Amino acid sequence: MSYIRFENLSKSFGKHEVLTNIDLDVEKGQLVTLLGPSGCGKSTLLRCLAGLETVTAGNVYLDGKNITNVSPKDRDIGMVFQQYSLFPNMDVAQNVAFGLKQKKVPKEEITKRVEEMVDIVGLTDHLHHYPAEMSGGQQQRAALARAMVTNPKVLLLDEPLSAIDALLRHSLQVEIRRIQKEMDITAIFVTHDQDEAMVMSDVIHLMYKGKIEQSAPPTEMYTQPVSKFAATFIGHYNVMPMEIFRDLTGKQEDATDVAFRPEVVELGTEPIEQEGYLSMKGTVSVSLPHGNVLRYAVICGGHQVDVDVLFKKATMIENNTDVYLSFKEDDCIFL
Repeated sequence: MSYIRFENLSKSFGKHEVLTNIDLDVEKGQLVTLLGPSGCGKSTLLRCLAGLETVTAGNVYLDGKNITNVSPKDRDIGMVFQQYSLFPNMDVAQNVAFGLKQKKVPKEEITKRVEEMVDIVGLTDHLHHYPAEMSGGQQQRAALARAMVTNPKVLLLDEPLSAIDALLRHSLQVEIRRIQKEMDITAIFVTHDQDEAMVMSDVIHLMYKGKIEQSAPPTEMYTQPVSKFAATFIGHYNVMPMEIFRDLTGKQEDATDVAFRPEVVELGTEPIEQEGYLSMKGTVSVSLPHGNVLRYAVICGGHQVDVDVLFKKATMIENNTDVYLSFKEDDCIFL
């Protein structure tokens, strides 16, 4: 049996079913991400594992034991929330030591473990600082240390970086991944940010309307979406109805939609006429610089196609310019 298993799990709030027949496995030592839009059930699933929500139907297993009806305090699970939830009247050392004191760990052992954990998260110089004296990133590191110092069987992270600015957020993504690997801890991370999921995960479980839409490692999730929702949520795919795609390219395929990523498209004044390439004609409607990428919206057969081109030249293609979009047939996913 997997280290963590959700078995045919459902959760309802009154008549509203939030989770429907969830079957999901997590292997020991993995960092897996529950990814999806707001309201898809990802945080509720996390809270069912923590014991903060009762399960309507199904079972939850941890390390071979059925914990469905076990009290939260007896599940040996650490949790980090979006709100850091640090005690404002305690410094970093006292906050990190809190769980160990609750477990009645000897004082000398507490001091040792707190110092080790604070060093791992890079807060040694802030050991005696209070939350109000620290930045948001430092507070989140302290919350992470407090959750991990008790050596929980599982670490749960419920959108812990969503309130942090973009630059620091990226730094903390790398740090959390490093710490998780260094400590060989099993972790489940909840986010609605697909880029964050791609950076941090061993496996991504994409959720939609209370169900698992797709489960895969990040690269497979990005390159092989299994549905229209997966294609639009991961990788910012263009999704075009097959009927329009056929009229524009001449490609015949037994599918409802076709998906292709913005970065695989080449823009030009003429189509690429090589074996294995498809082309369609369109008109540029929007052109925007976006960092090292030029982003174009091109109208093809009344349908908008997004195109990303590396910013190598000083000029952009002007709006209302007729262009050809060319891309390899192998880069198309027929849904």
